[in-house]
Amino acid sequence: MDTWKFYGITHADHVFCNPLGSVRVDELIGLLALPTGARVVEAACGKGELLVRLAERYGIAGVGVDISPWEVPVARARIAERAPGGELQIVEADAATYPFEPASADLAVCLGASWIWGGLQGTLAALARLARPGGLVLVGEPYWRREPDPDYLAAADLGIDDVGSHAGNVAAGIDLGLTFLYSMPSREDEWDRYEMLQARAAERYAVAHPDDPDVPELLARMRRGRDAYLRWGRETLGWSVYLFARPGG
Repeated sequence: MDTWKFYGITHADHVFCNPLGSVRVDELIGLLALPTGARVVEAACGKGELLVRLAERYGIAGVGVDISPWEVPVARARIAERAPGGELQIVEADAATYPFEPASADLAVCLGASWIWGGLQGTLAALARLARPGGLVLVGEPYWRREPDPDYLAAADLGIDDVGSHAGNVAAGIDLGLTFLYSMPSREDEWDRYEMLQARAAERYAVAHPDDPDVPELLARMRRGRDAYLRWGRETLGWSVYLFARPGG
């Protein structure tokens, strides 16, 4: 099954494609304290909701890049409806090879897609190159809340070194010379909503599209992830956004 189709279906009911609720995202947006007309770049922008809310709050300009043909039309539609006439662009492309302008962004963002640049440290380094001196870098990344059960690693197809610690995620930015400003870990109810909305969306899609040949794989993959979350993941895996600043400016 195509990866982006899978996530397009399972994320159909999500406002944000990560385990943070809308109220806390708005709190985070306020903490950014961007200047009016700030330039923002976002890798893996998904449905574009963060960019839209930043436009509504600060009148930003910039670009969101996402590889998913399922999410890019949603992002474009949201901008057309809620932030028309601005200088926001959504591009369907691989952010790893997209020609972002270096040292130009007041805020450079990648939430939950550090695979783009080979992991958290590579992603932080890439975003730091895009941020102007004094600009902000915002990432979202999982972390271990406790030692993972080997059965959970097997069920989730994870290696223990694929995820770091909460403190280690902060240290990854500091080690690159960034200034750590803030973190916002997801709460259990936010994780529950994120995971259960995926389960609901997949089950509803299967009922509505019984002739889709991808349905058996869709359900098997979703149910495997759901069961791993309920049995182990809820107490084991955390997720947080981390805010850094590039020195200078």
